[in-house]
Amino acid sequence: MTAASYADRPWLALLDEAQRAPVDPADSLAHALRDAVAEAPDRTFLAYFDARLSYREADELSDAVAAHLVARGLERGDRVAVLLQNTPHFVLAVLGAWKAGATVVPVNPMYKSGEVAHVLRDGEAAALICSDRAWETYLRETAAGSPVRIVLTACELDFQTRDDARVLAFERLPQAPDADDLVAVARRGGRPPEDRLPRPDDIALISYTSGTSGHPKGATNTHANIMHNAERQATGLGLPEAPVYHALAPLFHITGMVCQFGACLTSAGTLVLTYRFEPGVVLEAFAEHRPHYTVGPSTAYMALAAHPDVTREHFASFVNMSSGGAPVPPALVERFRERFGPYIRVGYGLTECTAPCASVPPGLEAPVDPVSGTLSVGLPGADTVVRILDDRGAEVPFGEQGEIVVRGPQVVPGYWRRPDATAETFPDGELRTGDIGFMDERGWLYVVDRKKDMINASGFKVWPREVEDVLYTHPAVREAAVVGVPDGYRGETVKAYVSLRPGAGADPDELAVYCKERLAAYKYPRQVEILADLPKTASGKILRRELRSRTEHD
Repeated sequence: MTAASYADRPWLALLDEAQRAPVDPADSLAHALRDAVAEAPDRTFLAYFDARLSYREADELSDAVAAHLVARGLERGDRVAVLLQNTPHFVLAVLGAWKAGATVVPVNPMYKSGEVAHVLRDGEAAALICSDRAWETYLRETAAGSPVRIVLTACELDFQTRDDARVLAFERLPQAPDADDLVAVARRGGRPPEDRLPRPDDIALISYTSGTSGHPKGATNTHANIMHNAERQATGLGLPEAPVYHALAPLFHITGMVCQFGACLTSAGTLVLTYRFEPGVVLEAFAEHRPHYTVGPSTAYMALAAHPDVTREHFASFVNMSSGGAPVPPALVERFRERFGPYIRVGYGLTECTAPCASVPPGLEAPVDPVSGTLSVGLPGADTVVRILDDRGAEVPFGEQGEIVVRGPQVVPGYWRRPDATAETFPDGELRTGDIGFMDERGWLYVVDRKKDMINASGFKVWPREVEDVLYTHPAVREAAVVGVPDGYRGETVKAYVSLRPGAGADPDELAVYCKERLAAYKYPRQVEILADLPKTASGKILRRELRSRTEHD
């Protein structure tokens, strides 16, 4: 590596030899599964409560799913929508679709009928794999107006016998006459044609972004995109051989798909699934399976830390714990380490760059910017170029704020059938993230906030993230989100929404004064509202847009 390249990419000097080494991933996760079967056929791949599926079993079951889809007329390149929680069914459905040569469209199970209808129509889904309850309650009607012609349903009570009422509090339904049972199909056996296996440049996923205005757009994550980041995760986390991953993040989200499912499969590890996030269930899974790695939003770590039964021992097995999908306040990282031991390593990425493009490597800790108090989101990878641009598209010096742009093998080729949006967001293949941030002279990246979330108070810029970080240092605050609200005098003013830690007490005036003592006069929140919980996405990201909408409707 030359001195000039270190000057262009200073973070390379902080990466060790293994982190800088080139990666040589398999062609796809379907190929990685075959490699894992050859290496350790009887090793547990999926653990789901008391269920255990080996690599050999998962390979055979997903082969049969693929064979069924092909027999039902699914063509190479067709889209298969998968709307399931973190269960073995999700993994078998995705692998089966890929083995059939299809593109997977992961769908958030929290989506309402209209949101699902848009995804099915926009993605032109030929097949839908979902829970039996969702099919009976709303998806049958939703799919009726879509291109879907093949339906597989699953009961998430399958495989396991514990039926934990905290997350599995539902009854098994009779098999629908207009759908096939996923597990019955999988156990029937069969193999798809070998020529259906995906190629690296094939679209693996159409991942619909959450969309702040209008309908979500589908990012086209290729198999090569996924495999690059999965391999970087598997080789860069410092985990032992045959590592155990806990799926804290939902697998339908790009973070869960790549950093849990993909990295686990690439390293022939074990993936622990607990249906959906419930703090008590997750803590018991930590105690039972002793995982080495997990990744989740800061809100999930807050919920685990607030559980009445949590102990330091629950986290004793972890070699690496990561957080992504939402900003992490420095106070949370330190508070968590003091109480439980692990240092939460933050990362940064988007659906459009197939999850991480920057992270905190093992052996290093993220610095905190002394001016803003912002915690760094990490260092870009060895194959990644991150630049900070001003409004005219020119690079800014180290330490100055601008839009974060990313180039690398994890950046998707564009949006599904949206050439105008692709041209705007990916000029010359470089991702314009819409995030405002800066980089220090050593290469540490800092994310200030979303461009669109900036508050203009009397002509002064206020970034919600800076106010939120101050609120998180208050001992009573569990969650915080800051938005701009209309103000007749200032144009906009700052409003904070806060939820409190169990047993803690604080009133709005106290929290406003606390911020006023620590922030410039134009930054502190003039309004504070305390809620029991803040609205979140299924991946745990706090929804500022819902809070803005709440204010508009008050």
